Amino acid sequence: MSISALNAGLSGLQSYQRALDNSANSIANASTNGFQPQEVAFQEGKNGGVTTTISNGVETDGSSSTASSTDLTKEIIQSLEFKAGFDINAKVVKTSDEILGTIINIKA
Repeated sequence: MSISALNAGLSGLQSYQRALDNSANSIANASTNGFQPQEVAFQEGKNGGVTTTISNGVETDGSSSTASSTDLTKEIIQSLEFKAGFDINAKVVKTSDEILGTIINIKA
């Protein structure tokens, strides 16, 4: 059980880190003309855990003279959600590590 929880926590950490990176990129490019933020979607992994898909947002004509379509309010809220998800998965990894350590000590 602890190994699978460790793997699930690790996949969650990687997925939320990827989402945070995407959100940071969108915020950093909010004033870049023609920038289109990408959308993040989370899915359950095949063997448990989480996978992340990042896809292009709203399609435009690609003109660099149009303003960025980044919604800063949405991006900041999502960043807070992604940080909370990252923190929760870090706690899962820590707890799994402690349980594995206890099991190893009991067997030794």
